[in-house]
Amino acid sequence: MLGALAFLSFAPYRWYALMPLLLAGFVLLGTRAQTWRQAAGLGYCFGLGYFLFGVSWVYVSMHEFGGMTAPLAAFATLVFCAYLALYPALAASVLGIARYSPTRRALVLFPAAWALSEWLRGWVFTGFPWLAAGYSQVPDGPLGQFGPLLGVYGVSWVTASCGAALAGLIVTRQGPRRWAGGVLIGLVALGFGLRWTTWTQPAGTPFGVSLLQGNIAQSLKWDPAHVRTTLDTYLSMTLAATTPLILLPETALPLFDTDVPPEYLRALGDHARSLKGDVLIGIPEYAGRDIFYNSVMSFGSAPTQTYRKHHLVPFGDFFPRWGVLTWIMKSLQIPMSSFSHGEAVQRPLAVAGQQVAVNICYEDVFGEELIRQLPMATFMVNFTNDAWWGKSGAAEQHLQISQMRARETGRFMLRATNTGVTAIIDQHGRVRAQLAQFTQATLSGSAQGYQGATPFVRGGNLPVLLGTVIILIIGFWRHVPRR
Repeated sequence: MLGALAFLSFAPYRWYALMPLLLAGFVLLGTRAQTWRQAAGLGYCFGLGYFLFGVSWVYVSMHEFGGMTAPLAAFATLVFCAYLALYPALAASVLGIARYSPTRRALVLFPAAWALSEWLRGWVFTGFPWLAAGYSQVPDGPLGQFGPLLGVYGVSWVTASCGAALAGLIVTRQGPRRWAGGVLIGLVALGFGLRWTTWTQPAGTPFGVSLLQGNIAQSLKWDPAHVRTTLDTYLSMTLAATTPLILLPETALPLFDTDVPPEYLRALGDHARSLKGDVLIGIPEYAGRDIFYNSVMSFGSAPTQTYRKHHLVPFGDFFPRWGVLTWIMKSLQIPMSSFSHGEAVQRPLAVAGQQVAVNICYEDVFGEELIRQLPMATFMVNFTNDAWWGKSGAAEQHLQISQMRARETGRFMLRATNTGVTAIIDQHGRVRAQLAQFTQATLSGSAQGYQGATPFVRGGNLPVLLGTVIILIIGFWRHVPRR
């Protein structure tokens, strides 16, 4: 039940205070376990509820838009969530391994194990760091202010520490209780204090942006009979925009770049030049010899520049060979699912007098990869098509992830999406403007470039990884019973 309630901590509900409370309950149950197997079992049950309720939209993607039968989609969703639940189980197992004070176990070892398990979940099998606990703390939670310092996994560590401290206040004697209270008050107070810390500075003057939300139904997006309508939609929306920077979402043009009529691209570029700016377009790129990229291209004031998606989505952008799971997922009917990986390190695109760090769809879930273009880039843009998730909460969760990326880096994040959530997010991770989902509209507003580097931009996830590993090694080296 505790894990099933966790989804309320995330968008669209955003009950950020609930996450530490749920983790406190989790710790209270885990510290009563007699063995590490019992603790891991509790953690597995927590994780299963956590993900079955939190990422149930996977079923929508596979059944409604991937063409998978309902029973097979339900089974695949269950298998996926059962796998993800292994990570909370791994974190919980430390509560039953070390045979010494439950207070020390909870306050020291569990938060480190939780943060490390989330990092592992974001790395193994190309990674799925969705619903890391730290995301629940943006934009309003005081603990989210640790984002520029430690990144999302650091925020998860701090959140788990507060949960462990709450548990310590309940179950410990007076002395340890004061220690637990000090940890809780200290972390929350420091989070509030960090609100006044400035890590980056404005670069240049504000500039106008137009984010185009074409609202092309996923069932029609790749239909050859609907291609002309899609092209006309984005052409008319682009010609109506009046800002120096115009952004079209991921694969907005459902043709390879080599198949788009040259006069069409020329019209887009001419309009951007008339505004002394650029238009950035999500478009599949054909590079010859059966090599395809999910790309973003610029047209306008500068020669055409290209960003190629590097971190591809398994079974969405490409099909890995993962045994029975590959057999199940090959029943999906997903167009454009044979993309190649772009370079891991790519330079920001120089457009509209700014340096923009481009990321496509799922890539903004990996904060340590986005910082490869920083601190050179002055702002970031996420091009995505979240229509795959239907009217579930996934698009709002994705928005919250982008908010964390903005806070981690101290830079604006612009989101150009097909069906939503299209938004302008400032350097603090707050949404300044957004469009309603599943509407065809243009979001016009102002953005500001920023320069400088937050501690997270400089160090990435390394400080958190080293910290968690060192704490776990020391904790178990000193306290695991020896025969």
